[in-house]
Amino acid sequence: MPIVNRIAALADDMAAWRHDFHEHPELLYEVHRTAGIVADKLREFGCDEVVTGIGRTGVVGVIHGRKNTSGRTIGLRADMDALPIEETSGVPYASKTPGLMHACGHDGHTAMLLGAAKYLAETRNFDGTAVVIFQPAEEGGAGGKAMVDDGLMTRWGVQEVYGLHNMPGIPEGHFAINSGAMLAAADSVEIKVTGKGGHGGLSPHKAVDTVLIGAQIVTALQSIVARNVDPLKSAVVSITMFHTGTAFNIIPETAELKGTVRALDPAVRDLLERRIGEIADSIARAYGGSAETKYTRMYPVTMNHAQQAEVAAEVARDVVGSDHVNDRVLPLMGGEDFAFMLEARPGAFVFLGMGDGNECHHPAYRFNDNVLGHGASYWVRLIEKSMPAG
Repeated sequence: MPIVNRIAALADDMAAWRHDFHEHPELLYEVHRTAGIVADKLREFGCDEVVTGIGRTGVVGVIHGRKNTSGRTIGLRADMDALPIEETSGVPYASKTPGLMHACGHDGHTAMLLGAAKYLAETRNFDGTAVVIFQPAEEGGAGGKAMVDDGLMTRWGVQEVYGLHNMPGIPEGHFAINSGAMLAAADSVEIKVTGKGGHGGLSPHKAVDTVLIGAQIVTALQSIVARNVDPLKSAVVSITMFHTGTAFNIIPETAELKGTVRALDPAVRDLLERRIGEIADSIARAYGGSAETKYTRMYPVTMNHAQQAEVAAEVARDVVGSDHVNDRVLPLMGGEDFAFMLEARPGAFVFLGMGDGNECHHPAYRFNDNVLGHGASYWVRLIEKSMPAG
């Protein structure tokens, strides 16, 4: 089955919704305008229940099928927040808010799920309940966790949950998925090095040089991936910030290092956290200083469940054909807070190809409106196929 005819007829509406969201980007939990529009449209579409304020500013819509003999409830999730990026895309509907931009396509995700919600509320050609989930604060704010903690799964009895993300570099309208890790755990690390300040020319031997200690730590941390992690597994340790010093001739008393840590395996994640602290501490002490490491676990591994991944792949094949679906895609080292929902319930996360173009989080990124129908059709077929009306 190709793109659903009714969804094709909604193409202009979905594009208009997306362009409006794109012009008015909002950060993290401050998605009040976007959430308000989403809630109004869900009510307009005839959803049986529309609830706001879940996970602070999330929106949930409930759509019952013609029958509910199956007792099944499936959740579909889209994210709503933008990024603190100055847009350079040149599109006529570019951001009207300086310094903010939808550079990851969440405007498209929201528009696709709205299109699917409109169709499902009109047709109700399924046996069970569809729960459409519009989430704030995916970009570093753990909005997915906030919604789960606020009772998302238990309040509406969600039994399975599915997510979708656009992906530049995958051919337009193609789908990609696997069973297992799709995206990495994404954590942050901060290391504060303390030494003894001094004159950099007159008496460096009397100081404990935090620049030297910090540099040694940066270099040594790369040994974790090279010599502690199984070479058949993946990990990233990237120190991206090194702040210290106030003058060219002063050895600073303190230095601060910050970075990101990624892993596709929970056991590797544990190893990285332990070894970073051990290495920073031992090197600092070896040079006469000290190091305090703060490791913050942000997003867990986005781990697809096998049965639900198989269902998602089959639905995608129904929409675009078998030759346009890769069900063994390699995982990526990006992070995604849909992982919290997959920890709470079985489900799967799928990539929807955007074709060639700038990567997500680029100031000239452009969402491809041609795929809105593919995404919305995927959502409605997922509901209709998983909960057939009979």
